[in-house]
Amino acid sequence: MTARSNPDPFSATGTDRGAVDALLSATHGDPFAVLGPHAGPGGCRVVRALLPGACRVEAIDAAGRSAGALERLAGDVFAGVVTLPGDGRGYRLAVDGGTDEGGRVVEDAYRFGTVLGELDLHLLGQGTHWRAWRVLGAHARRLDDVDGTSFAVWAPNARRVSVVGAWNGWDGRVHPMRRRIETGVWELFVPAVTAGELYKYEVLGAGGVRALKGDPFARQAEPPPATASRVVRESTYAWRDADWLASRAQRQARGAPMSIYEVHVGSWQRHPDGRSHGWAELADELVPYALGLGFTHLELMPVSEHPFGGSWGYQPTALYAPTSRWGDPDALRAFIDRAHAAGLGVLLDWVPAHFPDDAHGLVAFDGTALYEHADPSLGRHADWGTLIYDFGRPEVANYLIANALYWLHEFHIDGLRVDAVASMLHLDYSRAPGTWRPNVHGGRENLEAVAFVKRLNEKVYEEVPGAITIAEESTAWPGVSRPTWLGGLGFGYKWNMGWMNDTLAYFHEIPVHRPWHHGRLTFGLMYAFAENFVLPLSHDEVVHGKGSLLGKMPGDDWQRFANLRAYLAFMWTQPGKKLLFMGGEFGQWREWHHDRELDWGLLGDPVNGGLHRGLQALVGDLNRLYTSQPSLHARDCEASGFEWIDCQDSAQSVIAWLRFGERDGDATMVACNFTPVPRTGYRLGLPVGGRWDEVINTDACAYGGSGLGNLGGMEAEAIPAHGRPWSVALTLPPLSVVAMRPRASGAIGHAPGETTTRDGSST
Repeated sequence: MTARSNPDPFSATGTDRGAVDALLSATHGDPFAVLGPHAGPGGCRVVRALLPGACRVEAIDAAGRSAGALERLAGDVFAGVVTLPGDGRGYRLAVDGGTDEGGRVVEDAYRFGTVLGELDLHLLGQGTHWRAWRVLGAHARRLDDVDGTSFAVWAPNARRVSVVGAWNGWDGRVHPMRRRIETGVWELFVPAVTAGELYKYEVLGAGGVRALKGDPFARQAEPPPATASRVVRESTYAWRDADWLASRAQRQARGAPMSIYEVHVGSWQRHPDGRSHGWAELADELVPYALGLGFTHLELMPVSEHPFGGSWGYQPTALYAPTSRWGDPDALRAFIDRAHAAGLGVLLDWVPAHFPDDAHGLVAFDGTALYEHADPSLGRHADWGTLIYDFGRPEVANYLIANALYWLHEFHIDGLRVDAVASMLHLDYSRAPGTWRPNVHGGRENLEAVAFVKRLNEKVYEEVPGAITIAEESTAWPGVSRPTWLGGLGFGYKWNMGWMNDTLAYFHEIPVHRPWHHGRLTFGLMYAFAENFVLPLSHDEVVHGKGSLLGKMPGDDWQRFANLRAYLAFMWTQPGKKLLFMGGEFGQWREWHHDRELDWGLLGDPVNGGLHRGLQALVGDLNRLYTSQPSLHARDCEASGFEWIDCQDSAQSVIAWLRFGERDGDATMVACNFTPVPRTGYRLGLPVGGRWDEVINTDACAYGGSGLGNLGGMEAEAIPAHGRPWSVALTLPPLSVVAMRPRASGAIGHAPGETTTRDGSST
């Protein structure tokens, strides 16, 4: 009599050998077709599992009773016929005997249903899921009374995607994900994975190449140079800035004063051992400092996670993850909350124009050009060595616009300064002839990027009341800060790069040469009201060999400080919102460098410390003058708020103008002398008579000047000048700006010349 052999476990469980081989080689693109509960031969129910290192596996039901043993098919793949009620999903797996015998009981990720709903998939597919961060990425959650984390990532051309982490030994075979063919999203709920776990996606790309990728929607990542993403728990931060948000639209309107202090978080101030301050320390130090100097806003250089500190954040690899260099996401929320409580807005530099080609980032994410444009003439910045987003792809545009909304909604950011807009709008940006192709109309405009920018601005202003967008746009593109319904791009404001370039070039000249460059001072008023402008003296002007603001000024030390004081007062009294990069307010001598803090010791320097402190005091007084005087801000963006008194005295390098507010009598007169020669009896026409008080004089002793001036003010004389019925004969100190206003228009609200210390307190 012949002995019967054991039944073939493949046949007994209806398992395809090729599918098992594909699972073991991590090439199977549809793991849910094999793993988890399935109907087996003859109507039986079968469970299959991939469990590296397991010796014995048994399915147990909800009551802990055995539902059937799973046999090894090959390698680490097990399968067995089980007896389970209902749909057969109510089981767990006892591995190597279960807890009573020193083993373990685990949940099977492949017994759970889908993660994303049909509406989410529909919106993602058409590129209009404006809360995409809530469904894509990693979310610690409870599903079917089981704690774990759901993962979801868009990779439509990948052959297989697995989520890997310490919980599965970073083994791409263990947790391959389900592909939702409707949109190319891969998803998986992994039981027992909790907040704090590190993870990546192992992607088998379209070309068969495997890559470990960070999560494009990660909300936190490892501190560089490590590159894994981190599961975060949903924030329960309790915001306390309702009053600020209610007033934000008024605070950021075209007629409101906006004076912005631009900051690189990691180098503003550091510990003695070189460590950067964290968000909590910055809330204690930076917020009162900026407030004490009278700024209305902080602008943070990019805070999205970036691998290379020397990129200053402008080459991010995880747009949704605040960099872990300075704390966790809730620490950033608390910093912004503190700023709002103090009356400071917080703007964020945001980078949708390009991204780096780090292997763990977005580059060739699913083995194809997915986030980047496939055409190198559209998809790569040769100058920066970075990749350009495919703005015409709905899913990519959705990724970026949702990210803008993420920062505004989740972190209460008050506005986004959008980086490198000019590079997005122009097909020939920094490209030689013959290396770019015209658009369908034969022009140089990137029509897909234009459409993206307009949609971005429409969504921001539609969804986030009071928030603003600011374009760093360096060309003459028309209507950058005009609404899209008027044919513009829809930004709220635009950096005035032309004004910055012209005026810096003028002040770099030694005074004897300035008469031949006088037009650089006045040309900006030819177009000053074509856009809603911000006048920027940003980080870009104090790096890469350009020298500091103080270092750009000509002359000996005293003249350098006088020139810089005059330049800043010139800027603060011109039409437009203001932006100053950190260090400029006290006269940093050295170029800014991201790896060291500002040279705060200059304020105590035994030789020039008084000049540095005087410059700092002037910036504080300029801010207080600007914010308290409607004539200096209410019509920043309107031609009716500005009149030249005299812009033609190039021989003496003197210019003068008037600024007007909304009500009658609200006026400020500004006169500038950009030579080291005092001008006495310099007559300037005025619109009204009476007493005109001197409200700023950059040559005041309190600022480090010589103390020459007009004894606090003058009576206007009934002597016509410059087409006006009244006039004053001023003393214009050397290398100075003097501002006056009619006393009848009211008090200015602060004492010009009071000094401001490093911590922002007045003395």
